[in-house]
Amino acid sequence: MNMKFITSAFLAMSLMACSEKSNINKDSDIESRVESLLSQMTMEEKLGQMNQLSPWDFEELAARVRKGEVGSILNVVNPEEINKIQKIAVEESRLGIPILVSRDVIHGYKTIFPIPLGQAATFNPQIAEDGARVAAIEASADGIRWTFAPMIDISRDPRWGRIAESCGEDPYLSSVMGAAMIKGYQGDSLNDPTAIAACAKHFVAYGAAEGGKDYNSTFIPERVLRNVYLPPFKAAVEAGCATFMTSFNDNDGVPSTANKFVLKDVLRDEWKYDGMVVTDWASAAEMINHGFCVDGKDAAEKSVNAGVDMEMVSETFIKNLKQSVAEKKVSMETIDNAVRNILRLKFRLGLFENPYVVTPQTVKYADAHLQVAKTAAEQSVILLKNDAQTLPFTDKVKTVAVVGPMADAPYEQMGTWVFDGEKEHTQTPLKAIREMYGDKVNVIFEQGLAYSRDKNVAGIAKAVNAARRADVVVCFVGEESILSGEAHSLANLDLQGAQSQLIKSLAATGKPVVTVVMAGRQLTISDEVEVSDAVLYSFHPGTMGGPAIADILFGKVNPSGKTPVTFPRMTGQAPIYYAHNNTGRPANPTEMLIDEIPVEAGQTSVGCRSFYLDAGNSPLFPFGYGLSYTNFEYSDLKLASDKLRVDGEVNVSVNLKNAGKYDGTEVVQLYVQDKIGSVTRPVKELKAFQRVELKAGENKTVTFTLPVSDLAFWRYDMTYGVEPGDFKLWVGTNSAEGLSADFTVID
Repeated sequence: MNMKFITSAFLAMSLMACSEKSNINKDSDIESRVESLLSQMTMEEKLGQMNQLSPWDFEELAARVRKGEVGSILNVVNPEEINKIQKIAVEESRLGIPILVSRDVIHGYKTIFPIPLGQAATFNPQIAEDGARVAAIEASADGIRWTFAPMIDISRDPRWGRIAESCGEDPYLSSVMGAAMIKGYQGDSLNDPTAIAACAKHFVAYGAAEGGKDYNSTFIPERVLRNVYLPPFKAAVEAGCATFMTSFNDNDGVPSTANKFVLKDVLRDEWKYDGMVVTDWASAAEMINHGFCVDGKDAAEKSVNAGVDMEMVSETFIKNLKQSVAEKKVSMETIDNAVRNILRLKFRLGLFENPYVVTPQTVKYADAHLQVAKTAAEQSVILLKNDAQTLPFTDKVKTVAVVGPMADAPYEQMGTWVFDGEKEHTQTPLKAIREMYGDKVNVIFEQGLAYSRDKNVAGIAKAVNAARRADVVVCFVGEESILSGEAHSLANLDLQGAQSQLIKSLAATGKPVVTVVMAGRQLTISDEVEVSDAVLYSFHPGTMGGPAIADILFGKVNPSGKTPVTFPRMTGQAPIYYAHNNTGRPANPTEMLIDEIPVEAGQTSVGCRSFYLDAGNSPLFPFGYGLSYTNFEYSDLKLASDKLRVDGEVNVSVNLKNAGKYDGTEVVQLYVQDKIGSVTRPVKELKAFQRVELKAGENKTVTFTLPVSDLAFWRYDMTYGVEPGDFKLWVGTNSAEGLSADFTVID
C-alpha cells in the first residue's frame, strides 16, 4: 500500500499553510535569506543556533529561547507547549528564528511498525517508505519536524543491542532501505507540514563496536570503511537526507565527533553534502572520557573544526566557542558555515513561514496507518522451518494452545525506541487469534512464564497440560523490548530465562509445536528449532504484530520475509556475515566436528581449515533465508552475454515457478563474486533483489539489469573502480543457494 493517498486528506491544509512560501524551496532564494539573516546575528545568537537542549523546565527554556540561546529542542512532545515555545522564538526573540523540534521517531510514532531490522526482513523498500511516512504524519501532529533516523550502521554482530535499529549486515540492502525511509520521512518536499527531516546515523562504523559492546571502539581501515560501512551513508546523501549524526565510537583512536576525515574529507568535500551535522547525545563532551580532549573547550573546538554544526545537549559549544574564536582556535568562517547549515535546514522545512503545529491529532492510529503497519508486520515475518506442513493451520485444527511469555505482551512486542508508543493500542497474537479466529478454533491460553527472563518454571506444567488438550501448540518466546537497543548488548544470545525449557517440555507432549520468536536481534535457537515442528521469526513487529501473525498461522497470509542478518548457531560465531573473505584455507562442509574426533587424534587430523571445532563454519540460517507455504523453483538462468565491457550491463534472466498450492511471494536475490582482485574480495555480495508475486502454478521470467559499474570497489591503490577479470553470479532464494553463471569483464 502506497502512503501517498494518506496525505491527500491533508493536502488542502498543507497548500494553505504553504501559500505564502511558494518560492522558499528554491536554492537561490534560501541562500539569499540565510546570508541576510546570518549578517544580522551576534556571536551569541550564532552559538545559540548551534545549541540543542532536552529541556526539563519550561520557564527556563522559555527564557533561553527569548535570548536566542537555543536552536533546537528534543523530547518535547506536547503540541501546546511546542506552539508556546515557537511563539516566544518567533515573536519575542530578537531575530524571530523558529526552534527546530526533534524526537527519536525510529519505527513509528504512535502507530508502531516492526523495528528497522524487521522492516529490512521484508526486502521491500516501499514498506520502509510507507512506515516512515506514517511516522512523519503522526509525529508532525505533535510539532516534531526532525527525527534521528534512519540508523544505517552496518551491523554484523548480534551481541550489539542496536542491531535492532539497523537494516542488517548488508551494505546494499541497508542503502536501499535507508534511502526509502528518508523518502518517507521527508515526503515530496521538506516544507510540507507533514514532512520531518531525516537524520542518517551514526556516522560512521558504530555497528562494528568491538565485542558487540555498545559505545566501544572500532578498528576499521579505510578500504573496509569505504567498501562496507560508508555506502549506506552515501546513498543517504543521494536521497537528500537533511541531516547526519556523528557516532559515539572512536575509529582507530579518533572519535567520530572530531573525525575530520569522515566529516570533511568524505562527507563535505567528496560527497558535496550541504545538510546539517549534529552530534549524538553529549558525544562532544564524552570525548573527554575518550581521553581525546582535555576539557569542554577542547571538545568544542575539535568538534566544530572537524565539521560538526550542532551539539546535542552537552553545551560545550555555547559555553566555549566565543573564547575559542577570540583566541583564533576556531575561525569565524567555521562558525558561520555551521550556522548556515542550520538556518538552511529551517528554511527548507518552512519553519519561518509555518512554525506552528497544523497536522490534525486525528491522524494518530488512523485506520489506514494501522493497515499499513499490519502489512509491514506480515511481510517482515520469516518462516524458518515448516516440517510436515505444520503451517498453515487447516480445518483439522480445532483447538489451539497459545502459550509463552510473548503471546500477550503488548509493550514488549513494540520493541526498542518506542518512547511514544502506547501498549493500549497494541494488538497481541493472543488477542488477534481470539478475535479473528475464535469462531473457528477453541483457544486455550497458558502463559507458562511471566516474562522472557522468567526462571520460575512453576507455570510450565499448566502450559504442558494445555498442550495435551490441543491439536497444535503455538509458543511465543523471544526478548522483552528492554533486552535490545542502545546500551543493551548481550554476551549470550540464547533464549533468556526458562524459555528453552518451556519449548522442550511442550515438544515432549508429542503435539505439533509452532515456535514464534519475537526479538530485537537474531538469537541462537538451534536447539529450539530442532524440537519445533515449525518456526516463525518476527523481529519485534509493533502495534499490528498480533493480527499479522494470526493471519500467517491460519494461512490468510503466506510468509515472505527473509533474514536480513546471518543467524549464528552459537554466540561464539559472532560476528558472522555472509560477505566474508575466503581466507587461504576456507572451510569445507566435510570438516570433522568436536564430537566426531577420535581420542588421541593426530593434531592435523581434523583438517587445517578456517572453522570452529564445535560449530563448524556454516550458520544456523544464512542471510536472505526464508521459507514459504509454497515451493518456488528456479530454472533456466541466462546471461545475455558472458563478456562485458566496464561501461556495459549484466543482463540476467531466470525462470521462477510457483510449484506449490499456495499463492506466494518470493524475494529473488542476485549475488556476485569478483573472483580475483587487487585486494581480496568477499565470497559474494548482494547486488539486486526483487519481490515477485506468483499464483499457485504460475511461471514468470525474472530479469535483472546490473550496470557493470556496480561491481566497483576501492582497490589496492585506493582508487574506486571496476577491475576487469572473471566474475561469478548467483540468482536464488538466499545467499547460500542459487543457480550460477560466470562472466568476464574486459577493458
